[in-house]
Amino acid sequence: MKYILAFLFLLPMLTFSQNDLLDEIDTDSKGTQHATAAFKGLKIVNFESTKLVAKKELTLIVSHRFGSLKDGIDTFFGLDEAVTRLNFVYGISDAVNIGISRSSFLKIYQASVKYRLFRQEENGFPFTVVGYNAILVNTALDKEDLPLIEFEDRLGYTVQLLISRKVNTNFSVQLAPTFFHDNYVSLNEQDNSQFALGFGGRHKLGKRWSVNADYGLHLNRADNSPFKNPLSIGIDLETGGHVFQMHFSNAQAMNTNGFIGQASGDWSDGDVYFGFNLSRRF
Repeated sequence: MKYILAFLFLLPMLTFSQNDLLDEIDTDSKGTQHATAAFKGLKIVNFESTKLVAKKELTLIVSHRFGSLKDGIDTFFGLDEAVTRLNFVYGISDAVNIGISRSSFLKIYQASVKYRLFRQEENGFPFTVVGYNAILVNTALDKEDLPLIEFEDRLGYTVQLLISRKVNTNFSVQLAPTFFHDNYVSLNEQDNSQFALGFGGRHKLGKRWSVNADYGLHLNRADNSPFKNPLSIGIDLETGGHVFQMHFSNAQAMNTNGFIGQASGDWSDGDVYFGFNLSRRF
């Protein structure tokens, strides 16, 4: 299974590395009008959006997720338990991005590829469809606690299809069927291969403001799992070359495998995490 997933991760790069999407250029030259700016950020909140970085553009996304607000002043409302993720995304073309990141949550390193398959057209194809594949390494697994652990046990994989529609000038929605696989899981009853369905949306409040939300429905979570489905709500602010996202979520992890598979907070108990994403284009 792990070799198949690795092939799925590499396949888009092999396909698009020889193709600058000339078909798309030809289509544009014939006057086809595409919907733009369904989402301003590369993420809705937790889930990837269908937005891509432009060709030869480098974007740095600095993400912070503080500890639970439920602990109050004891952790200064989560400030003492913050986790950070640094993610660099580069546009090989307008339709193909590659990324590399490091998260302090489980000390995860990740490489990703994001590629557009179809674009929403005015009076034409109704959706934008983007693929997203990632491979990660969990370096926090301790050899002392798990003496038999091998490098391959630290690996995880993500395969997503992101399907968005800009309904009107102010409102966009997205569906995200997701498959993810962790070679090591802490719960005996949890399948290594897991499935989820993500939902997200954006509603503009003004020229530079919007409210965003996303939710992940885990489809085969173990019955004894303590984890929850991730629900996240936030505000986007666009300021020139920056997109600043402030949000609340019941998941502290920021990698797909983590926030879908290991969301530990509970909105009904006030067990949520405040965080933000700051994107800067170069």
